[in-house]
Amino acid sequence: MENIHPIEQQNNLFYQPQGQEVQLFTHAFEQHLPVLLKGPTGCGKTRFIEHMAAQLGRPLYTIACHDDLSAADLIGRHLIGKDGTYWQDGPLTRAVREGAICYLDEVVEARKDTTVVIHPLTDNRRMLPIDRTGELLSAAPGFMLVVSYNPGYQNLLKGMKPSTRQRFVALRFDYPEPAAEVKVVSHESGCDMCLATDLVNLAHHLRKLKDHDLEDSVSTRLLIYTAQLITQGLSRAGACRAALVEPLTDDAETVAALMQVVAAKFPVDGEP
Repeated sequence: MENIHPIEQQNNLFYQPQGQEVQLFTHAFEQHLPVLLKGPTGCGKTRFIEHMAAQLGRPLYTIACHDDLSAADLIGRHLIGKDGTYWQDGPLTRAVREGAICYLDEVVEARKDTTVVIHPLTDNRRMLPIDRTGELLSAAPGFMLVVSYNPGYQNLLKGMKPSTRQRFVALRFDYPEPAAEVKVVSHESGCDMCLATDLVNLAHHLRKLKDHDLEDSVSTRLLIYTAQLITQGLSRAGACRAALVEPLTDDAETVAALMQVVAAKFPVDGEP
């Protein structure tokens, strides 16, 4: 499991606000309210949480949820050591004890029993029952539960139940407005504003094709990757194919069609 130790936050972590999300999150933190972030892949949800943890001065535990993630992975389990059996807290339990922010990324990917264990932490109880030790743990001051998911991947088998979703204050994220996205791409990749502008304009055209055999669209993260490759000397055509087009689809014909859009909308120095 990733990032089971609290992340050391940097005060100079760059984040470009999209609206009132910073103020809303701060109010939720002060009122001990859990927060749900929803938005497409690579639009800045994780960076936002890292930024807010730094701003609020709280440790951050990030758990990347997946099909095999169980309640025990979050709460903890008994292990066998040289001196016998001992209990080891999971990342959620440690966050509750320490008053940290616990971030469950793509929570709907986890097993259903995972969702159940967070319910007592999302109301006025702010409690975590640990059945295997008989402990009823009260959340320390500063604890906050944050979860995220991508609504575009919702289906009947993997969806967040209304009874769970309505326990959270929800913030909707999307790709930044062009001017803001240009700043993000330039800052994070180190490229000039001209290249960042060209890439954001290209992304705008590619995102219009999202429903054409594409499960997802060009994320801000992929734009940053592309800019990094170009600034390191890779051709624009090669960088766009490797970082923008190939990650979106495995279909060769779709790749060829997207590369035609790249050639038409983005200056590629005359390269094929």
